[in-house]
Amino acid sequence: MRNYSKQREAILKVLHNSKSHPTAAQVYEEVKKEIPNISLGTVYRNLTLLVESGEILSVAVGDGNDHFDGDNSFHLHLHCKKCGSITDVPVDSKTFDALSQSEGFCPQNAVCVVYGVCRNCNK
Repeated sequence: MRNYSKQREAILKVLHNSKSHPTAAQVYEEVKKEIPNISLGTVYRNLTLLVESGEILSVAVGDGNDHFDGDNSFHLHLHCKKCGSITDVPVDSKTFDALSQSEGFCPQNAVCVVYGVCRNCNK
C-alpha cells in the first residue's frame, strides 16, 4: 500500500462502517461529507488501490456496478435479485481451507456471491 492519505483513510472509514456494500458513487457521496473537495476520480483510484492491496473487497453482483466491502475476511455475499441487497454471511474457514489444501493452492482472499431472494422479499 502506498503512503497514508486523508482521502484513503476516509474511504476506509466509510467502508468499515457500512454493511450495505456501497458502489464507488455511494462511497464518494459519503466521503464528500467529510472532505467536500474530494473528486470522484480520487475515490475510484483509492478504491482500486485498496482492492489491489487486499484491504477491501470488490463485489460484482451483475448489476453493472462494483460494490465494495470493508470486511476482507472469508465470507459469502447473498445478493437478492429482487431488491438488490447484499448481505454478508460468515462461513466456517475450515471448509475453505480444506478446499484450498486439496488443490495445493494458497488463497489470499475470495469473493463468493450467492444469488436468490432475501427473507424480506420472500414475504
